Amino acid sequence: MLKLMYITNDPAVAKNAVNAGVDRIFIDMEVLGKAERQCGMDTVQSHHVPEDIAKIRAAIGNGVEIMARVNPLNPNSQAEIDAAIKNSANVIMLPMWRTADDLQQLVSMVDGRAKIMPLLENDAAAENLKDAVKVSDIDQMHIGLNDLHLCYHNKFMFQPLADGTVDRLCAQLRHANITYGFGGVGRPGSGALPAEYIIGEHYRLGSEYVILSRSFCNTGKLTDSDEIRRIFTEGVADIRRVERACAAWTQEQFEENHRRVCSCVEKIVRGMDA
Repeated sequence: MLKLMYITNDPAVAKNAVNAGVDRIFIDMEVLGKAERQCGMDTVQSHHVPEDIAKIRAAIGNGVEIMARVNPLNPNSQAEIDAAIKNSANVIMLPMWRTADDLQQLVSMVDGRAKIMPLLENDAAAENLKDAVKVSDIDQMHIGLNDLHLCYHNKFMFQPLADGTVDRLCAQLRHANITYGFGGVGRPGSGALPAEYIIGEHYRLGSEYVILSRSFCNTGKLTDSDEIRRIFTEGVADIRRVERACAAWTQEQFEENHRRVCSCVEKIVRGMDA
């Protein structure tokens, strides 16, 4: 089953997510350059702080991982990483890395105190992946489609999934025996590109991680705790139901699902061009 990650710094929401079966809570402290890169996009910009990690840990206990996304490498990176780990982060995510040397710096800063999940989200990182996977102590990697599709001047976030880019990156990670995930997913039955199609692609590509998107449960608009609990409980169950079906697919079914993804992405892009 996919390891589901959800971004929140609200202890009550985190507890509902974990109780429903979410595997990792994601604290997002990245702010440097993010607004400029994603200008005009309806993306999440969280502005979390290290102390949020400790609050989440107190709410969910020690049985579930907390991942902290820090800023891209900068003069304060060591202090940011130290603060995240001090507040009980189990996993450190570095965004916007570009070279194997960037990852070696990250490994040195973490110094074995937490797992490491670099976020591959630009063309330089993609081009340098063959060297980056040789850096020791990289536990896992996530392919970030928001910035990656912008870097390639795509119009729609899932174009890299349709044009072979994600296939190529996953193949390199798989060959290096590094576990990986990509992008985000909403609740089955929703999305311009249906969530069911996306989950099928995760299984085709051997992905192990996915972020639950804001559309899965938009706690920026929802305030009723019972409704939030219901959405998580039913939504995670829906994802697991789709996964059970995907786990039994033949190669022909995976190929047919990929063709559906490509056709749907092409249709969405044509609509954006119109």
